[in-house]
Amino acid sequence: MTVDIILVFSILFITIILFAFEIFPVDKIAIFIIVSLALLGLVKPEEAIAGFSNTATITVLSLMIIAIGLEDTGVIATLSGFLKKLHFLPLLLLLPVLMLITAGISAFISTTAVVIIFIKIIAEVSKRFNISQSKLLLPISFAGILGGSCTLMGTSTNLIINSVAKDLGAERFTFFEFSLFGCVFLVVGIIVVTIASRWLPKETIKSIEDEYGLRNFVTTVLIEENSKLINKKIEDTFLFENPEVSLLKLTRNIQITNAPGKYITLKEGDKLLLMCDIDSLSKMKETEGLSIYKKSTIENDKNKESDSVEKIPEKEILDVTLVELLILQGSTLIGKSLKQIGMNSIQNATPIAIKKRINIRNTKERLIRKNIEKITLKPGDRLLVEVPKSDFSNLYQIENVAVLKEHESKQATNTFKRTSAFIILIMVIGLAASGVLSILLSSLTGVGLLLLTKCLTLNDVYHRVNWQVIFLLAGMIPLGIAMNNTGADTLISDYLLSVLNGQSKTVIIGVIFLITMLMSGVVSNNATAIIMTPIAIAVAVGLDLSMKPFILSVLFGANFSFFTPMGYQTNTLIYGMGFYKFKHFLIIGGILSLTLWILGTFMLSSLL
Repeated sequence: MTVDIILVFSILFITIILFAFEIFPVDKIAIFIIVSLALLGLVKPEEAIAGFSNTATITVLSLMIIAIGLEDTGVIATLSGFLKKLHFLPLLLLLPVLMLITAGISAFISTTAVVIIFIKIIAEVSKRFNISQSKLLLPISFAGILGGSCTLMGTSTNLIINSVAKDLGAERFTFFEFSLFGCVFLVVGIIVVTIASRWLPKETIKSIEDEYGLRNFVTTVLIEENSKLINKKIEDTFLFENPEVSLLKLTRNIQITNAPGKYITLKEGDKLLLMCDIDSLSKMKETEGLSIYKKSTIENDKNKESDSVEKIPEKEILDVTLVELLILQGSTLIGKSLKQIGMNSIQNATPIAIKKRINIRNTKERLIRKNIEKITLKPGDRLLVEVPKSDFSNLYQIENVAVLKEHESKQATNTFKRTSAFIILIMVIGLAASGVLSILLSSLTGVGLLLLTKCLTLNDVYHRVNWQVIFLLAGMIPLGIAMNNTGADTLISDYLLSVLNGQSKTVIIGVIFLITMLMSGVVSNNATAIIMTPIAIAVAVGLDLSMKPFILSVLFGANFSFFTPMGYQTNTLIYGMGFYKFKHFLIIGGILSLTLWILGTFMLSSLL
């Protein structure tokens, strides 16, 4: 084993650890990979940045842009809206129909975009028809993954594998080449998940106040005439010094200041929106001259002073609503705390609370009650904000954030744009499926037509594309090049050949399938695909067997990461909703993965 191979394996091992424990965002890990490979001389500088110009990377970017246009014009919502008419079905019939619809749409549109829309629709249907969300959300995530595995453009993983395999001398896949296998997996998956759904939890529907603990968490207090705070600047009071208390908003008569600055002087009659616990509130009432503010309180203070305040009609001060936002990959809010968000007002909304998603390093949900400056938003977290009802619709303009309040998706107001976007989608699929144009060229054509018909704007593209996925692809591709340059992939394949020598073709395919599937449960499925595709091809060549079954075993194995919530973005989003524990993915997803692994092994080995 050479020094270069040791270095490549070291980078690969560190990458897997960083991915598994979410120590850094995936785009940052990708940059680390590019820099490390180039500095160590494992790839040429031109090879280090080759991922940014790779056909698969540009194709994935184009399909993401098309998905944005389809979502904004209401095409995805229209396609998935049929779900609302199915509430009369019993769960055992509703679930397979729902999964079939999700899978059908996901075969041609970004799985993540489809699942986000379905999250909103299911929440609305759950509230209106008393159907448990937790019985539906995990199955739609699984169905989206299965549906995306049915066509070449269904997932970025399929496109990456096709690109890598083609570069290594394999014949490229046609649009529907493996759709028959995908459909068989889908049918079996629907049956398994429908049967296993009886073990999914049934959540207790809570009010938003109960879910976030707001009764003990956020309180509005009134500065009374005997308060020690009167005529003091905020920086000279406990409001600035006490880490257990956070001042979110100040209301003075009909004037509001979000995240008030430390130089504002407090006055009698000011209303303060505080985030604190019960103990801190009790101490404040006793020592600081504060009282709990009731909406019926009559204000007589005529002082009109304000510092950088926004004037809002008094009726709108009281006419507010609590809105829950789901933070998605690429959001500009990621990495910011409640205070930082409040200082940079988001569509006139006041941040109230953060509900953290669960991950390996955060095994219990935590409500943020202290040290608020240190706890920041990450993808999958939910942010609770208070916003005037008149400004509610503006929340849809926030980049890479799903609005879950009312659970209604953004509907297109322009029928022409919705129709145009749908026709463009059909055209893109038709051109790619027929082979008239490559998926890259057909998707780029679709993007151009969406811009031409004003179904989307470049500003939307810049802010809403999931750049983390693009950087991930661009970072992992040179790692695959480095493995090839140093012979690391050959070393691994030679070891597998020595182990598998003399084994049946079924066992060989099963081992490749299983290794890929297990790796994708911890590492990104795209990263797994880039690492495993060259190894699978090398094993096929070494055994003098057809490459295609081996490539397909990597394709399906990389996609079928059902047994953990980290392997696929839709699983992570569903996990972040708080309905499921890790065991639900491990048990139900594990049963599904095991079933599809056995089925896939026998089906793919029949091609040899």
